[in-house]
Amino acid sequence: MSKKMDIIELLNENSRLTDKQISVITGLSEDEVKDIIKNLEEEKVLLKYSTLVNWEKTEKEVVRALIDVRVTPQQGQGFNAIAERIGQYDEVKSVSLISGGYDLSVEVEGKTMKEIAIFVAERLAPIDGVLSTTTHFILKRYKQDGIFFTDGPEDKRLVVTP
Repeated sequence: MSKKMDIIELLNENSRLTDKQISVITGLSEDEVKDIIKNLEEEKVLLKYSTLVNWEKTEKEVVRALIDVRVTPQQGQGFNAIAERIGQYDEVKSVSLISGGYDLSVEVEGKTMKEIAIFVAERLAPIDGVLSTTTHFILKRYKQDGIFFTDGPEDKRLVVTP
């Protein structure tokens, strides 16, 4: 694996790593690390550095939903134009092309279920090319990005020492 991929994977796992820490792990100089990261940002490989928050442990009231959307692809643009239009709304956190009975999966966030329902009925469903939607409210998140929001399942493997 290339040093560039090593840096991408390190930052994907922990975006708080410093250039110095990455330098020690990869064996590159700090300047080389800075240059590689700068190039990855310019090439839009590294898009954002973020934190994973367990919102249930905060006072913020958040409702999330996954909306499956069936659409008619547009001539010469396929699903891209509709996906980009849907992605323009502030409520929309992600839009993905999926396989199966629906074409797009849209994750949205709002303050209440009613707010999300109004978004679907008044803003999403009327878009030209949207044929149907199915909304799934997220009631509890157990794991995201490989991280358990609870203590996770108990590891029942035996400890083996050499």
